[in-house]
Amino acid sequence: MKLNIKEKDEEPKKPKAKPWEAKAVRKTEVVEEKPKEAVVMEKIAEKKFRKEGEYGAKDIQVLKGLEPVRLRPGMYIGSTGLDGLHHLIWEIVDNSVDEAMAGYAKHVEIVLLPDNRVSVSDDGRGIPVEKHPDTGKSTLETVLTTLHAGGKFGGEGYKVSGGLHGVGVSVVCALSTFMEAEVERDGGVYKQEYFRGTPKGAVKKVDDSKKSGTKITFDADPQIFPDIKWDPKKILGHVRQQAYLTRGLKITFRDERKKNEESDYGFYFEGGVGSFVKHLISGNTPRHSNIFAVATTKDNVAIEAAFQYTQEMECTEQAFANNIYTPEGGTHISGFRSALTRCLNTYARREGFLKEKDENFSGEDVREGLTAVVSVKIRNPQFEGQTKAKLGNPEAKGAVEDAVMEGLTDYLERYPTDARAIIENCLLATKARLAAKAARATVLRKGILEGLALPGKLSDCLSKDPAESELYIVEGDSAGGSAKMARDRRFQAILPLKGKILNVERARLDKMLSSKEIKAIIIALGTAVAEDFNLEKLRYHRIIIMTDADVDGSHIRTLLLTLFYRYFKPIMEAGYIYIAQPPLYKIQFGKTVRYAYNEAEKDKIVAEIGKTGVNLQRYKGLGEMDSEQLWDTTMNPENRLLLKVEIDDAHQTDKTFDILMGEEVEPRKKFIQTHAKSVKNLDI
Repeated sequence: MKLNIKEKDEEPKKPKAKPWEAKAVRKTEVVEEKPKEAVVMEKIAEKKFRKEGEYGAKDIQVLKGLEPVRLRPGMYIGSTGLDGLHHLIWEIVDNSVDEAMAGYAKHVEIVLLPDNRVSVSDDGRGIPVEKHPDTGKSTLETVLTTLHAGGKFGGEGYKVSGGLHGVGVSVVCALSTFMEAEVERDGGVYKQEYFRGTPKGAVKKVDDSKKSGTKITFDADPQIFPDIKWDPKKILGHVRQQAYLTRGLKITFRDERKKNEESDYGFYFEGGVGSFVKHLISGNTPRHSNIFAVATTKDNVAIEAAFQYTQEMECTEQAFANNIYTPEGGTHISGFRSALTRCLNTYARREGFLKEKDENFSGEDVREGLTAVVSVKIRNPQFEGQTKAKLGNPEAKGAVEDAVMEGLTDYLERYPTDARAIIENCLLATKARLAAKAARATVLRKGILEGLALPGKLSDCLSKDPAESELYIVEGDSAGGSAKMARDRRFQAILPLKGKILNVERARLDKMLSSKEIKAIIIALGTAVAEDFNLEKLRYHRIIIMTDADVDGSHIRTLLLTLFYRYFKPIMEAGYIYIAQPPLYKIQFGKTVRYAYNEAEKDKIVAEIGKTGVNLQRYKGLGEMDSEQLWDTTMNPENRLLLKVEIDDAHQTDKTFDILMGEEVEPRKKFIQTHAKSVKNLDI
């Protein structure tokens, strides 16, 4: 989870137009110059006959080469933020992994160079360098400078690959101020350099070699990417993932920007996705001993699937198609879910765990506590968009379903103890679901009987427009009273909480709904919860957590963040959750009052004042500020500081909440010891 500081509340400034967005670059041709009088007459005629708003052939721009990529980079890499920046590396790495899946590459290396350049190399066959029959240029230049030029549209170059649009490496070329391609093949070493998609010279043979492979080195273009910061953790996560998904492939990563630090990493796994599941559940307690894993081929689709249940309630499913992560799932994950539900229901009825009067396990029941990885390799994958978020091949569903049904049926017979543990987990989930359904119905029914009355402790705002409305969730009645007096009641609502809310990380939905404080939050939000949740009914588009700057305040804030992450994640994903930043110090000298939000800021202000007499007040609670001070420092959109809560890495965020709020003590102790030195402003 990443917290971004947003200074003040103001309308975002309109970004300046980037040079390449002003207009499309057009190639010019030399033509015979017309007399000045003729040009003037043409302009008069065009103005006379061309009406305002008219749309004709002259309005159609024809973009050449890689111009579309530079004009609309987000269409090809998702964004120009840090995710899009790292997507450049993924595109090149994916090509190298494709060589491994084709059986030619054994080693891929990623290096962050001291000058912030990136290098990706492999020992595959090397991009061909001979003249291409269609373009008349070197095939290497054709591949790197032409959209939709690649070896994955047909033929026998690649039977299975992640890249299928032929735009990956050429997109990187277009969005780089420097790119060098170095190819070893056919007895030689060949090089070519490029600038923003344009070759700086011809492909040249620079040496002899008996090896084969490709090395791409590039500088990301600062005109495209405003913040070029390579994240080693993000790269390592992708590298580890690819190694799990490609048996027998060694992937190494080296960060040469760091001096005197251990920065070499290597990954090589023979266990496939079973090893991946073992990695994902590290730190959690498994419910059964053996990881289920299957690896087979059905209808020309290679399938690997593995799972294990843990004592956590959350479900983690990671799906891949040709080693490309598909965060939105698709037909392969649908096939897996269908097989899992059918197989466990069949086994539970046959073995008497489910009686005749009992209803079947739902998909939700069999996925509670599940950690699963599903990977397919398919000849012609159908992805949605260049970022490949979802797989659409209908044949993948049937192939995965058949493979998992066969494998899981055999697994349940061979490991009866594991089978019992899994079925008991499903029975417990079913019981909790039915209890939660009854409790949820009670909450909603009570709201209807009361005319959908809002909680009595809520001081609502006058505005009914969610886009301009704010809800402050405040710690304690005292601070709540100050906040009610300080607020602008036109758009700011106040909901005070009494004490610490229930830790929902350790509680099921039915127990959660019995909490008065949580029930008040649910009704105030207006979205309902669980199956009935509807983001469109959210009553406030700024939900601001405002707690004291002490240990108890931090705990309450973490409990609230856990609640929102586990049961209202779409609200967090939409960017509607904020954390208020009340000042730590009031610094007064004479009639002048200033506020400091951290120790460093306090020291700076005191140093500026010098020897003048200073009255320094340390705030430990919101209740210590009067309503005017609270408005000026923490609630006034013109002055306040807010932290916006964003989910940067969903899996890591999930594990962080497990560590901080779960039942296991040892991981939490280790986390505290690791991060203790970075804690500031700690009051015990």
